[in-house]
Amino acid sequence: MPAQVVMYTTAVCPYCVRAERLLDAKGVKIDKIRVDLDPEQKTIMMQKTGRRTVPQIYVGDTHVGGFDDLYALDQAGRLDPLLNGA
Repeated sequence: MPAQVVMYTTAVCPYCVRAERLLDAKGVKIDKIRVDLDPEQKTIMMQKTGRRTVPQIYVGDTHVGGFDDLYALDQAGRLDPLLNGA
């Protein structure tokens, strides 16, 4: 069963777009949380991740981080197993 992917994002965020493209190319459905529309969600994101920037990406219970972290995982061959719930 594929892992749930959650991404904290804003409307104008080039790294969010790149992360979404990478995940779309893998056929992954993303649950997006817009922190620019909901300040409470930004507070929750900062408490959960310790980071202030978007995107912040979760695959299942695993906090991947931002786009650079996601890309590095993919390049290392570790993203697909994570997405497949391994």
